[in-house]
Amino acid sequence: MKLDEIKSVYFIGAGGIGVSALIRFFLSKQKAVAGYDRTPSELTARLIEEGVDIHYEENVALIPDYCRDPKTTLVVYSAAIPETHQELTYFRNEGFEIQKRAQVLGTVTSGTKCLAVAGTHGKTTTSTMAAHILHQSALGCTAFLGGISKNYETNLLLSNDSPFTVVEADEFDRSFHWLRPYMTVVTATDPDHLDIYGTKEAYLESFRHYTSLIQEGGALIIHTGLELQPNVKPGVRIYTYSRNEGDFHAENVRIGNGEIVFDFIAPDARINDIELGVPVSINIENGIAAMALAHLNGATAEEIRTAMKSFSGVDRRFDFRLKTKEVVLISDYAHHPAEIEQSVRSIRELYQDKKITAIFQPHLYTRTRDFYRDFAKSLSLLDEVILTNIYPAREQPIPGVTSQLIYDNLRPGVEKTLCQKEEVLKLLAAKKREVIIVLGAGDMDNYIPDIIKVLTS
Repeated sequence: MKLDEIKSVYFIGAGGIGVSALIRFFLSKQKAVAGYDRTPSELTARLIEEGVDIHYEENVALIPDYCRDPKTTLVVYSAAIPETHQELTYFRNEGFEIQKRAQVLGTVTSGTKCLAVAGTHGKTTTSTMAAHILHQSALGCTAFLGGISKNYETNLLLSNDSPFTVVEADEFDRSFHWLRPYMTVVTATDPDHLDIYGTKEAYLESFRHYTSLIQEGGALIIHTGLELQPNVKPGVRIYTYSRNEGDFHAENVRIGNGEIVFDFIAPDARINDIELGVPVSINIENGIAAMALAHLNGATAEEIRTAMKSFSGVDRRFDFRLKTKEVVLISDYAHHPAEIEQSVRSIRELYQDKKITAIFQPHLYTRTRDFYRDFAKSLSLLDEVILTNIYPAREQPIPGVTSQLIYDNLRPGVEKTLCQKEEVLKLLAAKKREVIIVLGAGDMDNYIPDIIKVLTS
């Protein structure tokens, strides 16, 4: 179905962050947009304000009439939606064109210079940084982001004339295989989504296949030390990066007084005095990767320096929600053991003499089953851990898999509590804490306004 043939688009899983960027894209093309999501959220409320008809009950009768013509309606669904979903079944039986979110993203970015960021972690911040640099530069870009940019308060940036599209390349369900990037960053390949891939080897092979999709004349920017063995086409350049070494790296790093400043080193250039707008050490590497993408595509030194300083971050990515002399509250989407370790080490660097408490809500039964020892090891870097029940997302419970597995494997000496998420506020009110970080990809973040009230009362 061609874009000009589409009059309406129906989204199943409308509240997903990746899906919502596509919703906003189709709205910008003057299409009628409606959809279903399981639960209301701040994001779905915003989409409704923007003109989307969203309902929260799995019910074919609630599909609007303007989305019932197979000739003019495209149906898009999230990979997290089960194949047995009633509305998905209805559209399938009625002969509608149905595509996964990732397939649609591949279609709308084809014909552009797609700049993608893939990897187990760091994708959202790095891609949003790269989009901010390009958007602020003479180059411009369209961007489909995996989080809400705090600079723009949206996950979609639009340009009518730029050839560049910035996207987050998600490996879940092999979604990134629908993309044909001009250039891509690969940040990390720590195994994840083993419910999909089964083995570490299959996970790495999926990334290897992804590198084969890079367009001839393009480039792969890969973090040093990864197990991934790229399989690129002839004519695709390969660059390495990291904080301390590689074709792109940092030198003369200065951390202090709430600031991080460093010099950006490229194979053919040096940009001195890059100041991070979000000054946490994890953003040094994220920034290097984003700047590498921008530099290779023609952003100037001054455009890069200015944009990096003005970058405000992404919601739920090392997001400072409260910062006073008495207490600091941070929200971070980290939901993989390697991400949590990086997050905790960044906090330690900022608050060396403070007690650091994490509220961690594990995300998915399968991920907890596969990595509970690794979660416990990463969380053991903290002074205190408050563990809540597992957020199931798309999954059904697995017998014997609970947060207790992580709790039991935390190192001796860590102050620890296992509780229901509804009990967290009472726990926080019981005694003073200094630095608190809410970790995970579930819905614990919804409690943050109430947590702030408890901490400031």
